[in-house]
Amino acid sequence: MTTLPSNASLKLVLGSGSPRRLELLAQIGLTPFAIRAPDIDEDAQMGELPRDYVKRIAAQKVDAVAADADEVVLCADTTVALGRRIMGKPADAGQAASFLYALSGRRHKVITAIAVKRGTQVWTKDVQSTVAFKQLSDGEVNAYLASDDWRGKAGGYAIQGPASAFIPWINGSYTGIVGLPLAETAGLLTAAGIAIYGDHT
Repeated sequence: MTTLPSNASLKLVLGSGSPRRLELLAQIGLTPFAIRAPDIDEDAQMGELPRDYVKRIAAQKVDAVAADADEVVLCADTTVALGRRIMGKPADAGQAASFLYALSGRRHKVITAIAVKRGTQVWTKDVQSTVAFKQLSDGEVNAYLASDDWRGKAGGYAIQGPASAFIPWINGSYTGIVGLPLAETAGLLTAAGIAIYGDHT
C-alpha cells in the first residue's frame, strides 16, 4: 500500500505558463516547486457553454500534468463570455478589435475554473464575475491595440493592464478576472494539503 507524504513535504506544481498566475500565487505566499504547462487542445466544442468549457479545459489540463506522489498540481482556465459566446485569446489584432467592439458599452462574464490534483484526488471550483465596459471610441481601441497588451489574453484584454481604463465596474472576484481567484484557490490548495502563509499546523 502506498502512503501519501505528510502535508509539510508536499510540493506545489503550477500547470500553467501564465506569468499572471505565478504573480497571483506570490500574493498568498506561494512559490511553485515547478511549472509544467500542459499542451492540450483548447478549442471549444460545438454548442459548448462558456462555464462548461472552462471547467472541461481546467480538468483536462490538470489530468495532463504528470506528478509524483509528493506533488500537488494546480491548473486553471479563464474565458470571457458575452452571452453564450466564448471569447478566447485573439488570433490577431483584427480579432482583438472585434472582441473589444463587441464588449464596448456592455457587461460580460469572466469565468475562471480551477482544478487541483493530489494523487488520484481532484478538487475543482469555478468562479464567475461580471465586468462592465464603457463605450469605446475608435481612438481608444486603436491605442489599446497598439499597446500589444491584448496578446494572449482571453477576450483581448487584461483588467490589470491599460484596459483598466475601460472598466468602470466589476462584480465578483478581481483576481478571478486576472486569471486565478485567490480565495477559492487557497481553499482548494488547503484541502489538498498545501500550507498557505506558512501555516503548517
